[in-house]
Amino acid sequence: MRNNRKEDFVRMSDVLSDFKAQDKLQKGFEKVDIEAAWKAVMGSGVSNYTTQIKFTAGTLFISLSSSVLRQELLYGRAKIIKNLNDHLDREMIEKLVLR
Repeated sequence: MRNNRKEDFVRMSDVLSDFKAQDKLQKGFEKVDIEAAWKAVMGSGVSNYTTQIKFTAGTLFISLSSSVLRQELLYGRAKIIKNLNDHLDREMIEKLVLR
């Protein structure tokens, strides 16, 4: 039988936070969040030329299929980092490497 007392209930957000913290799942979720943030912030035009997204130790590595686009994005690297961190609501990305 289930006891329906109020203190027996746990908020779903607390359960999900605990689940993500287990077994080093947090890193995988961060990578998924960063990929989604890249697509949302940069738009479909840049996303179409993005071939690989890799995040390691505060550094975001982006592989692009267009050298012209890569050169253009190099000029706005600081703003891209700021926009991505704002979208993620935390300071995760410290450095951006465009390949």
